Amino acid sequence: MNRKPALGQVSDFEIRLLRLFRTVAECGGFSAAEGVLGISRSAISLQMGDLEKRLGIRLCQRGRAGFSLTDEGREVLRASHTLLAALEDFRGEVNLLHRQLRGELSIGIVNNLVTLPRMRITQALRALSQQGPDVRVNIGMMTPSDIETGLLDGQLHAGVVPLIQPLSGLDYLPLYDERSLLYCSREHPLFGRADSAIADADLTDADAVAPIYRLPPEAQAQQQRLHATATATDREGIAFLILTGRYIGYLPDHFAAGWVAQDMLRPLLPQQYRYDVPLALATRKGRRANLVLESFLRELEATG
Repeated sequence: MNRKPALGQVSDFEIRLLRLFRTVAECGGFSAAEGVLGISRSAISLQMGDLEKRLGIRLCQRGRAGFSLTDEGREVLRASHTLLAALEDFRGEVNLLHRQLRGELSIGIVNNLVTLPRMRITQALRALSQQGPDVRVNIGMMTPSDIETGLLDGQLHAGVVPLIQPLSGLDYLPLYDERSLLYCSREHPLFGRADSAIADADLTDADAVAPIYRLPPEAQAQQQRLHATATATDREGIAFLILTGRYIGYLPDHFAAGWVAQDMLRPLLPQQYRYDVPLALATRKGRRANLVLESFLRELEATG
């Protein structure tokens, strides 16, 4: 592909194409982006080709070997994140002048929080939508590290994370303490025993599933008491393994409540085998004024 000597003025059309490129990159290919963008793979391919011509750069490889970004494509993606975040900052500042809630609110949330009894995030989003029906809310289910990265580079406005190792570049608003208990499934030998018939050795000798994500020291100490013979990257993976009947493991009590109600899971010695993890809403320090985000934070604080 022939390279242009320089890129001219960036128009609204190029910005729309860059948004499409960002979505394709985040989805990992044209096919996966079809449902998100609401257009066909052929239309995506045409628009990607148009963007490459306008930039004079090959952005990605696509074919039988699969989809992958070129080195130049990764740099354009990084630059597009910066550009789109700056545009959103500009829109937020203009909204402050008009005192109108318009624009986007992008939130990253760790998995399996929707079952929390105190739905502070849900309540705040409901109030925000009533104030600003034109606000576009984007929620991504992400790992804590991805949320922190997204906040620091401007891709996210806010994120719900475990408050374990606070970062100096972020502000935190405490939300809840999430309690986790030790569970086994109905198929496990310990399920039918009364708590009084279960000894510590029964639990420390049983096969257990351990998480491979960050935990506070209290939780780490509880996990280290168990005989871990399997691991999982998230709570849903832990639940899958516990439900096999072979493993015991810790789950948030609100997440496990549905299975407990169906008599599929039970907590084991809950007064001894338990820990709490504080959850907080994080935002970037020194962020530019954004009426949508500030309104959301105000509504969230009102739910406390």
